[in-house]
Amino acid sequence: MKGFSFLFLSTISTFFLTSAAISTISATGNITDAGGHTIVSDDQNFVLGFFSPTNDSTNRYLGIWYNKIQIRTVVWVANRETPISDTSGVFLLDDQGVLMIVNRSNSMIWSSNSSVSRTRNNRVVAQLLDTGNLVIRNENDIDPENYFWQSFDYPGDTFLPNMKFGIDFRKGLEKYLTAWKSVDDPSPSEFTNGFDSDGYPQILLRKGSVLQYSSGPWNGLRFSGMPNLQTNDIYTFRFVYDDDELYYTYELANSSIVSRMILSPEGSIQRLIWIEQKLEWNLYLTAQMDNCDRYGLCGAYGICNIAESRACECLRGFEPRFTDEWRTTYWSNGCVRKAELNCEGGGDGFVKQSGVKLPDTRKTRFNRTMNLDECRAECLKNCNCTAYANLDVRSGGSGCLLWFDDLVDIRAYSVDGVTSVVRERNFTNENETKDWELPLFNFNTIADATNNFSDDFKLGEGGYGPVYKRHSVKSNQGLDEFQNEVQCIAKLQHRNLVKLLGCCIEEGERMLIYEYMPNKSLNSFIFDSRLRIIHRDLKASNILLDKDMNPRISDFGLARGLEGSDTKANTKRVMGTYGYMSPEYAIDGIYSTKSDVFGFGVLVLEIISGKKNRGFRHADHDLNLLGHSNRVISIFYALINIVSVGIQVWRLYKNGKHLELIDGMMKGTCVESEVRRAIHIGLLCVQKYPEDRPDMPLVILMLGSEIPLPEPIQPGFYTDRRRPQEGESSSSNYLEWSSSNRLTVTYLQPR
Repeated sequence: MKGFSFLFLSTISTFFLTSAAISTISATGNITDAGGHTIVSDDQNFVLGFFSPTNDSTNRYLGIWYNKIQIRTVVWVANRETPISDTSGVFLLDDQGVLMIVNRSNSMIWSSNSSVSRTRNNRVVAQLLDTGNLVIRNENDIDPENYFWQSFDYPGDTFLPNMKFGIDFRKGLEKYLTAWKSVDDPSPSEFTNGFDSDGYPQILLRKGSVLQYSSGPWNGLRFSGMPNLQTNDIYTFRFVYDDDELYYTYELANSSIVSRMILSPEGSIQRLIWIEQKLEWNLYLTAQMDNCDRYGLCGAYGICNIAESRACECLRGFEPRFTDEWRTTYWSNGCVRKAELNCEGGGDGFVKQSGVKLPDTRKTRFNRTMNLDECRAECLKNCNCTAYANLDVRSGGSGCLLWFDDLVDIRAYSVDGVTSVVRERNFTNENETKDWELPLFNFNTIADATNNFSDDFKLGEGGYGPVYKRHSVKSNQGLDEFQNEVQCIAKLQHRNLVKLLGCCIEEGERMLIYEYMPNKSLNSFIFDSRLRIIHRDLKASNILLDKDMNPRISDFGLARGLEGSDTKANTKRVMGTYGYMSPEYAIDGIYSTKSDVFGFGVLVLEIISGKKNRGFRHADHDLNLLGHSNRVISIFYALINIVSVGIQVWRLYKNGKHLELIDGMMKGTCVESEVRRAIHIGLLCVQKYPEDRPDMPLVILMLGSEIPLPEPIQPGFYTDRRRPQEGESSSSNYLEWSSSNRLTVTYLQPR
C-alpha cells in the first residue's frame, strides 16, 4: 500500500474536480466527499458523487443518480456493502486504470477490479456516459466493445435503458438485479432477479434460494409469462440469445420520457415513469400481476387461473395428488396422471393447452429449425418427454421446445397466452360415440382444413372456445356438454337448425364439425321441432346466417328436451349467458319454454336498437338495453346477485317514445307501425313472470297479424318471488292462447 498512499497524497494535494459539467476522471483527478465534488454526464442527465440515503444517515456511498429530477433517485451504488461512516471518502482512477474508493486511513473500500491493456501513448479515463453508464476506456477509443470496465455489467437494483440485462458468455458475466434491503439501505437484500440459462433461458426472481416468480421463456414476441409486455409508445424492447450473449434490453422511444425498471425491496419487478407535473415516479406496470404469478402455486401439472373462484385446477388427464389438501386450497403438491403413460406400446397422445404461460423451462431442450410436427415426433421418441411447443410463435410458429420433467408454473390467460402440447395417455372410448350416429373425422384432416387451427380460419368465439368449430381446452364445459350437443343435434331434424356433420375425439381433443355458415349475425327467429327443446342459451351469437341470410339456431350444448308427455327435466347447473337469462332461471334455476321466450324478446329489442343488451350503456344513466328500450328494467349481475334500479325506467314506453329505440341505420327505411308493434311484442316476451309471457306460437301469430296486443306489465329482475296481485298480470288478455308452463328446478352455476 505504500505506492498507493503516495498516489493518493500527491493527487489529493494537487487536483480536485469541481461540480462543473465534467464527465470524466483521469489518473490525475479524483472526487472527494468532503469537497462535495461530482461528475456529470455530457447531456446533464446523470451525476456521480457521494450521498447518504436519508438526511439523518451517517453512512456515505458513491453512486449515480438522475441530475434533472428533483427527488434524488439513485440508479447505481458502488460500495453498497461497505459504506463509509464519515465524509472522508475519495473516488479516484489509478494509473493502472482501476477505479477505487478509499477512506481517511487510505483503506480501500471498493475497487472496479478492472484489467487494462493499453499502449504507452493512450491515457485511460473514467467517464459517466449519457446513459448513466460509468465506463473505463482509452481516452481516444469510444467503441463500447473496447471498454475495460463498465457499471452496466454490475447493476444494482435498477435496469436502465440500453443496459444489457443478462449473461455475457465470453466474459463470464451475469448481469442481474439485487434489491435494496429497504428504501433507506442500499445494501443487497435476499431478492435477486436474473436470467437462468439452464434449458431454454427464462428470468427467475428468487428470495435467497427460493423461487418467487418466472418470466417464462421468450416466444418471439415477449416472455410468455409477461402478457403486459406489449408494443407501446414509451419504449421498445429486444431479446438476444446466441453463442456470445444472452440479454434483454430496451430503449426509450422519446428522449423526454424518463423510465426505469427496478427490483423493489419487497421483491416486486416494477417499471416506473417520472411524471414531471406531479414530481413523482408513477408505477407503469409490474411483472407480477396477481396471485397466479407466485411460482409453482398449483404444483406439478396444475394450472392457475385467476378468473376462477378456485385458482388451481389440474391439467386435463390429471387429478390432485392429495384430494383433501386440494379441497383446502393447499395446492403445492400438485397433480398426478389419472393413467400412466404407455410410451412403449405407442398409446400416448397429446392435449393442447392454449392461452397459457409455458411451464418452467430449466429441464428443456430446444431446436430452432424444427417445425411443430417434427417437434411432436421428437417428443414421442423419448418416454421422458412430457410436453412440446413452438419456440417462436411468430408467422405461424417455428422451432421446437421439449420438456423432460414435471410441468410446473403454468397459468391461464384470457388473452395473449401461447400454446403448449402436454403428453397424456390417449384413450378413444368407443362407448362414447356408438350412439351418436355421426361420422368420426380424423384429427389431421381437421387440422389440415383449418391450416392447423390458424387465426385466419377462425370465425369467432363460442362457449366451447374458438369457432372453426373446435372444442377449447379453456372451456368450462366438458364431456357432458359435448355429448349433449352431439346427441341433441343428431336426433333433431329441422331445416332451421345448423347441421352437425361429424365430430373428432382424437389427440385428446373433442371437436364438432358443422356446416359452414357464411354470415355470422342475427336475422330472425324460427322455432319448430318434433322435440320440444329448451335451448337455455338463445342469443344473437348463436343464430348463424347462411349465404342467403337464412337463420340457423346453433350451440345446443346446454339444451334440454321435453318429448311426449314429459313436463319436466332436471339438471345440476344453471348455465347460459347473462343478459339473456330469464329472471326465474337466473335467480331460482327454474326453466321452461318461457325461458327461451324471454331470450327471444331480448333478441327482438337488440335487432331494433342495434345494441347488445349485456354491456349496453347510455350517457344519461346506467341502464342496460332492456332498461333503456322501455325504461323498465336494469339487469346487473354480480355473480348470482341480480337487482333492479326501479320503476322510473318506464318513461320511453309509457310516454309513447318507442321510436327513440330504433337503430339510426333503420330510421327512414322502416315501417314505424311495424317497429312499434315489434317493440311491444318484445316487451311482452321479457315480462317478469313466465306465465305472463306469450308462448312462441302466439308470438308468431302476433308478429304476422293485427290482433290486439295486451299491455305488458313491468318486467324486471327482483329478488321477491311473490305472485302479482289480481289485475297486475296481462296474462288474462291472452290466456286462452297460452300453453301451460312447464317448470323444473336446478342449481345455480353461471356459464
